[in-house]
Amino acid sequence: MIGLLLILLFPQPGISQSFAQEKLEWSRLPDLPPAPGQTRQPGLAGAFSGVHQNALIVAGGANFPDAPPWEGGTKHWWDDIYVLEKTVEGEYCWHTDPTFKLPMPLAYGVSVATSEGVLCIGGNNENLVSDQVFLLQWNPDTRQITIEKKPPMPFSLAMMAGAKVNQTVFIAGGQQTNAQPKATQAFLSLDLHDLTWKELPSWPGPPRIVPVAASQSDGATDCFYLFGGRNTAAGRETEILTDAYRYDPVAKQWKPLAPIRMQNDSALSVMAGTAVESGANHILVFGGDDGRLFLSLEKLDRQIAQTQDSLVAAGLQQQKLDMLRRHPGFGKQVLAYHTVTNTWNTIGQLPQGSQVTTNAVRWGADIIIPSGEISPGIRTPQVWKADVIISSAFGWLNYSVLGIYLTLLVGIGIYFSKREGNTEDYFKASGRIPWWAAGLSIFGTQLSALTFMAIPAKSYATDWSYFMLNMTIIMVAPLIVYGFLPFYRRLRITTAYEYLEKRFNLSIRLAGSLMFMIFQFGRIGIVLFLPSLALSLVTGIAVSTCILLMGGLSIFYTVLGGIEAVIWTDVVQVVVLLGGALLSLMLLTINAGGVDAMVDIATNQQKFHILDFSMDFTRPTFWVVVFGGLGANMISYGSDQTVVQRYLTTRDEKSAAQSIWTSACLTLPATLLFFGIGTALYVFYQLHPDLMNAIALENTDAIFPYYIVTQLPVGVAGLLIAGIFAAAMSSLDSSMNSMATVVTHDVFRRFKPQTSDRTALRVAQWTTALVGIAGTAFALLMTGWDIKSLWDQFNTFIGLFAGGLGGLFLLGMFTRKANAQGAMIGLVASGLVQYMVKEYTQIYLLLYTLSGIVSCVTIGYLASLFFNQNLQKTEGLTIYTLYTNRKKKVRRSQKVEEKTSDF
Repeated sequence: MIGLLLILLFPQPGISQSFAQEKLEWSRLPDLPPAPGQTRQPGLAGAFSGVHQNALIVAGGANFPDAPPWEGGTKHWWDDIYVLEKTVEGEYCWHTDPTFKLPMPLAYGVSVATSEGVLCIGGNNENLVSDQVFLLQWNPDTRQITIEKKPPMPFSLAMMAGAKVNQTVFIAGGQQTNAQPKATQAFLSLDLHDLTWKELPSWPGPPRIVPVAASQSDGATDCFYLFGGRNTAAGRETEILTDAYRYDPVAKQWKPLAPIRMQNDSALSVMAGTAVESGANHILVFGGDDGRLFLSLEKLDRQIAQTQDSLVAAGLQQQKLDMLRRHPGFGKQVLAYHTVTNTWNTIGQLPQGSQVTTNAVRWGADIIIPSGEISPGIRTPQVWKADVIISSAFGWLNYSVLGIYLTLLVGIGIYFSKREGNTEDYFKASGRIPWWAAGLSIFGTQLSALTFMAIPAKSYATDWSYFMLNMTIIMVAPLIVYGFLPFYRRLRITTAYEYLEKRFNLSIRLAGSLMFMIFQFGRIGIVLFLPSLALSLVTGIAVSTCILLMGGLSIFYTVLGGIEAVIWTDVVQVVVLLGGALLSLMLLTINAGGVDAMVDIATNQQKFHILDFSMDFTRPTFWVVVFGGLGANMISYGSDQTVVQRYLTTRDEKSAAQSIWTSACLTLPATLLFFGIGTALYVFYQLHPDLMNAIALENTDAIFPYYIVTQLPVGVAGLLIAGIFAAAMSSLDSSMNSMATVVTHDVFRRFKPQTSDRTALRVAQWTTALVGIAGTAFALLMTGWDIKSLWDQFNTFIGLFAGGLGGLFLLGMFTRKANAQGAMIGLVASGLVQYMVKEYTQIYLLLYTLSGIVSCVTIGYLASLFFNQNLQKTEGLTIYTLYTNRKKKVRRSQKVEEKTSDF
């Protein structure tokens, strides 16, 4: 009944009034000019091409300059180089020169654009198949081409395909001779660091020439993709290939993929076509030869060769000439392959006939297709440019919901501003917060917009390997309740770093405070910028506008309302986000055919994979996730002021403990919910590939907001997007308020203890505003950065900067002999260890935090043994004396009560 009601109430996929559609808009650049000394340019097939120093380089190639081959034309190979520059005024201008020459005439090799220049690999001419490799470089100042010779391939190849994956070039397929063309299974790699070639295991399919290749992320790793081509050998019929494969350079494994196909059509060949990566997970494949006329022409050639009747042979020859003259050209379709869902979708057509045996190259955000072959023996000098046009319409109702929601948050800040009479109110809410609200606030602070988008994105793109990461929160909770919390409550401190001074000294306190502030400043930038990036992609609101909107509103209500406003806005956003997430999962499940169908598809694709007990610390295995999660969450819940401050807003220690358990207990259902959404998104878009038109979606983490905007009903979409805004703001306001607390108590009041509370409150409010403004400015600065994964970036940041800080607290609370000198040595050494781990090991990023903690505790403890152990009193400051002191106080209290009763 519930499912039927949802279907009746809410639109089905694709008919939401909110949308974010993308399409290719084509325009024509100046035609390829004639070669020096020539009067016309018929176009080139198999030319090398790429972009260097903001200029398009086209080199070599082959054509029939005098007449088509069926009219007796002779094929000619060229060595000329052409350079297309874009002027300051936006005009395009070709540069040619008689000195712009390749070392030899060549065509049908592989060209790859690198930061150093355009790498030209192999190819052939009328005399040979080449193994040579050249680097073409353009100097925009002198407008000259330079050519550097690079190490040759292990053997000669032409008619192959290639692509660059990170700093490695991969070459697949091709033929080794002109005399007897035969497809190979050659698979080579060139490391651009040391320029060494390697022969690698081939794909599990037939040999091929003129395949299509590209590089793209599969959601977890940047991979090499190989599509189609044809398998040819002397004396046998050519096999037109429609298969596809992926090579993972990390796992060093090939995997067969879904056959190439147009939407709702049979398998399709794209041999001699061209491809380019697009967005976070798409590969665009332009045109190509479907092979049908190729096979017909090949069949006629065999019949002509086999017949002994001259009249029959003449008739067959005429039939072949007619087919060539009337050749309709190659396929015009533009296909989009999605690397995560392993699906194909038709997204448009080329503006004219397909240009094969050329390259689609990236020139900034544009896609350029220069020259190429448009039918057998016929080339074109045309150069086409494609722009990805994004048309977003969030809708007035969604904007209204967003505006109302954000206004509500500001109203909460204004309401609670009336209670902020002193710093005790501003930083601790004077203990007025109920345990359940504090618990929801802790949960909301840790949830954030990053989690709301990043967890579904991770399970959508990969599997449930990270599931145990959140489960470690439950594992850590007892340690926080019984190990950390009592120190903060019984010592009556305002910041966690006050404990460090009591246990060690002022220098350690200030070092801890400084590390926290640096971490939080970076965190503010990340939690503002990354959600803004994703939200901008799907709503059309500019990234800078999103940042300024969230930053400005957060500053306003946090300055006014203090920690009380922060906590109650957290409560609102948790309810909205969890409710919206639950609704999204229900709708996704319905549109995926129900729970059973969704589970079956996900199970078959191994999307529920959780436990990998291999002892490999370079991947997110079970041990990496659990140990990394324990470290990260111990720091977040035990030493992060943004969370610790919540413990101090409740009435007593028992209430604070209840808030921790509340947050921990919400973790399991919320984790199931968000991982389930990611898996449901995968199934949904696999079943509806035509709805995945986000070819410019540069960040996989935007997939859930993309679904919200494109598929959920108007109004509901606005509320959820508003919730994401609020989730980002809840992390921002927590960081601002906690940083203001640290600055006011650990710095200002520590060195000016006689300052009045009213002055301290003003300092806190001004600090909150300044921190917010600086963090917002930092987020605006980050808009020029290239960040593909919110989850990975955030966990890397936590690991590198928070590990040593967490180690200080463990060192102080759980060891008797640690002292200030040893702790400082441990902290500094931890930073050095973290640098070494990141730069010189392959350890997975989740373990950065743990390595920081372990190195700080181990080195700090050992260093402490070399210093005087009697200088520091630790009574009541370690776990060994905390409860002893508690018992003494209870006994003293009982004795006082007994004496009182005697009277």
